[in-house]
Amino acid sequence: MELKLNRPLAIFDLETTGVNVGSDRIVEISILRVNLNGSTDIKTMLINPTIPIPPEVTAIHHITDEDVKDKPSFDEVANELNQFLANCDLAGFNSNKFDIPLLVEEFLRAEVDFEIKNRRFIDVMNIFHKMEPRNLSAAYKFYCNASLENAHSAEADTIATYEILKAQLEKYQDIEYKDKNGKISKPIQNDVKALHDFSFQNKNADMVGHLIYDEKNVEVFNFGKYKGKSVEEVFKKEPSYYDWMMKSQFPLTTKKAITVIKLRSFNNR
Repeated sequence: MELKLNRPLAIFDLETTGVNVGSDRIVEISILRVNLNGSTDIKTMLINPTIPIPPEVTAIHHITDEDVKDKPSFDEVANELNQFLANCDLAGFNSNKFDIPLLVEEFLRAEVDFEIKNRRFIDVMNIFHKMEPRNLSAAYKFYCNASLENAHSAEADTIATYEILKAQLEKYQDIEYKDKNGKISKPIQNDVKALHDFSFQNKNADMVGHLIYDEKNVEVFNFGKYKGKSVEEVFKKEPSYYDWMMKSQFPLTTKKAITVIKLRSFNNR
């Protein structure tokens, strides 16, 4: 179905140095502009973020510091992008939460007047999540082809969860899955350890995932200004960060984990 537009729609995606809108930078932008007559124009460019791209981020989008070292900075292309986006509404996947705020931040840094007041924003991910709910009732309908009666009663929800798990084993056994590093496996096996391993997005160093293990099995922060940084190294350079965490409302499991790391660091001196 063709879009009914009363102004051009710019569908865009960013690759960045990280996920912090306030401090991270764009390394690649691609914009597909859908014009009123249905024709499309696309603009894709690599951008020098002027800060290093962390290795763990390069592992995801495969853009290196070498790839962008001779590319223009955002400041240098800001006016060109502003013109390309002129009078366009904006769309993307998770764009309302991340891509649009970061793009606006970059224009502000470049001191280019990117007007957002009268634009409309379409977030395809939000439409997906609202129309295809990811709650227990939706999962029960999807996997068991039945409506969940007495939803939100503990017993009904518990029984439904058990039935969904068995249905998942039947549906996904021998189905291939490709992870973010391109590794292909068949992770859904009738084995508790395999299901445990696949259930986690990251290998957590605490119960809630504020701390995770990186590819070298080193505990790193999974939040805030030190996201992706070694917990031990941060505490060495900024001991007050440990004190702040201990005084803040972090879960006790997180506080226990950072205390173990702190003591280990002290004992290894």
